Amino acid sequence: MTSRKPLRVGSYMLSVALTCIAALTAAPAIAQAVIIAPVAPPPPRAEVMPAPRTGYVWDQGRWRWHHGRYEWVPGHWQPVRGGYHWVPGHWVQRGPKWRWVEGHWA
Repeated sequence: MTSRKPLRVGSYMLSVALTCIAALTAAPAIAQAVIIAPVAPPPPRAEVMPAPRTGYVWDQGRWRWHHGRYEWVPGHWQPVRGGYHWVPGHWVQRGPKWRWVEGHWA
């Protein structure tokens, strides 16, 4: 008499693997977390933009919601993408809460 238990475990493992592969391939390549803050961000800090750099665009500093409070993140250089322009990240009010819109190339 032979046991069917190894066959059941094998088919279960195969179905789990196929489900994981399907989920990973269906997810967007650039998935980003949605950041929502319960209060408005402070006014932006005055930041001195460095001298221009060829092949880069300056991404201004911003307030980041982290562990229940805002923290300042200084600006940095973004490598230029030909044919696109940089749209800086910004906070948008949605009802009583604030949502972060990540900077991106458009």
